[in-house]
Amino acid sequence: MKPVFEFTKGMREMTTSYCPGCTHGIAHRLIMEVLEEKGALGNAIGVSPVGCSIVAHQFMNVDMMESPHGRAPAVASGIKRVHPDSYVFTYQGDGDLASIGTGEIIHAAHRGEKFCTFFINNAIFGMTGGQMAPTSLIGQKTTTSVEGRTVEQAGAPLRISEMLATIDGAVYVERVSLHSPAEVRKAKKAIRTAFEVQEKKLGFAFVEFLSTCPTNWGLSPVAALDFIKDKMIPYYPVKNFKSVEEVK
Repeated sequence: MKPVFEFTKGMREMTTSYCPGCTHGIAHRLIMEVLEEKGALGNAIGVSPVGCSIVAHQFMNVDMMESPHGRAPAVASGIKRVHPDSYVFTYQGDGDLASIGTGEIIHAAHRGEKFCTFFINNAIFGMTGGQMAPTSLIGQKTTTSVEGRTVEQAGAPLRISEMLATIDGAVYVERVSLHSPAEVRKAKKAIRTAFEVQEKKLGFAFVEFLSTCPTNWGLSPVAALDFIKDKMIPYYPVKNFKSVEEVK
């Protein structure tokens, strides 16, 4: 009998170390499925920085390089310029990309670097203990905002996709979600489009994923999916912010 679940060659046949209900594993698999379908697993190079994603090289069956905290776009820029025909991508969380790495991602977009960035937004610092991230919602309780984030103390949550969409060098910017099967299918389509932008050397491609962190949110895996739908999407709308005619 054919198994219900089949491994993609893009993922190593092992159990991930992520917390139960974390959707990092879904994002991993979608990226790897697209690369496998393109026959590009042997010509792909990923960059993962500090954060939960620092262990991505253990699970993604492609060449991977780790980078210092926030510096993945700089590392990917160098890799892509040396290997212009390879599929190069960064895989970054919100604590990394939207905080210490904000300058890196903005300038990579301004330069129109021809790699893809896959941005995991779970509205909290996951690996380091649940501190408030630039993307944490107003009222959200974290270990550094125990009474809930306020505008007066921390400002409004940072909308990265909206900001990058204003930059000329960023030619494809889309926000997707991982809270339901239908949204997961849309996320895979966005990943494919991002790699097509890279194939055609059109410019910088960016896909943001609304993702769960049940452990640090203090929610069950099911409740965490509802948190994305009910709390995150109203502030972070799931939509295409920017695209180019060549890949529509």
